Amino acid sequence: MGQQVIMADDSDLRLLDALPVPAMVIGVDERVRRANRHAQSLIGTDCTGWHYITALRQPGLLDAVEASLRDGGHRKARFLGSDGARDTTWDVTLIGAALPTGHAVVLTFQDVTAVEEAGQMRRDFIANVSHELRTPLTALLGFVETLRGPARDDAAARDRFLDIMEKEAGRMHRLVEDLLSLSRVEDQERNRPRTAIDLAVVVEGALDSLRPMAAERGMTIDWQPPGDSAPVAGDAVQLAQVVTNLVENAIKYGHENSRIDLHLSDAAHETSLRQTGLRLSVRDRGDGIPVHHIARLTERFYRVDSHRSREIGGTGLGLAIVKHIVNRHRGRLRVTSELGQGSTFTVILPCIPPEDAG
Repeated sequence: MGQQVIMADDSDLRLLDALPVPAMVIGVDERVRRANRHAQSLIGTDCTGWHYITALRQPGLLDAVEASLRDGGHRKARFLGSDGARDTTWDVTLIGAALPTGHAVVLTFQDVTAVEEAGQMRRDFIANVSHELRTPLTALLGFVETLRGPARDDAAARDRFLDIMEKEAGRMHRLVEDLLSLSRVEDQERNRPRTAIDLAVVVEGALDSLRPMAAERGMTIDWQPPGDSAPVAGDAVQLAQVVTNLVENAIKYGHENSRIDLHLSDAAHETSLRQTGLRLSVRDRGDGIPVHHIARLTERFYRVDSHRSREIGGTGLGLAIVKHIVNRHRGRLRVTSELGQGSTFTVILPCIPPEDAG
């Protein structure tokens, strides 16, 4: 591997300041000769003149610097930082450089935080899907084995097991349907809908299938349409899915024989949108949600009460689907809750300006 003499004086070192990534040079005396402003921001201070151990402090990176100072070789390492809001991960490239008095090392840092987070999300997603499918599959296999053996001629046991098998198969079917729905929504998220939609009509259409479900638990849906509806740019099928998911949750988690309030506001200026918008709110009379859970409700497979959610047929994906649909429509999702009083889910959607509505 060919090497050459570089950075003979401080004027050459100033070239680091033109780089768009964090970079620094460690000299043959093992001290930082220069760190550009991006590196200073990453380290948290101007570490020029510091010994590299004091400046970098992370064992894996320190070992790589030591080795490159010794033999002038090229290496890769990791640096873990923080931007104040989250932890960050950086790939560090170390390039040894031959100088008349020994070896110097040039370090450049590349932010790979987003790549790491995407990889972790993928691993978590696979683990969650596997976990969600394992339980019903194990139950089905167990019942099949039992029906072929001890319960072969037991009519009562056979009927009971078949009912349970139907329930578990339905659970898997709902999970697969929600996974496919989530995949479609994520694929379309960047494509903003352009069709003018009357949201009140969408809500009323969704309620046709939701009222019988509510009636089974003795619940009523109090639907309050707006006095003067304004159109939104939307996908009617996806907006109906938002209504269905939110009202289904209110039915599942609200108390029996209680009321669900479903309200669509008149058009008004929405600060969060910086324009005119509509508010669709769904309020249940359930146990409420502890405040520390609210920020995570839209995460895939996140459940406040895992056992109860599975018992009532929840997949843990409904609110994640709602979030992505609302994002596609450039809207906002707000959640408020009071323990013992219930929860309110509010979707805020931008209206089409009057000059564009026609």
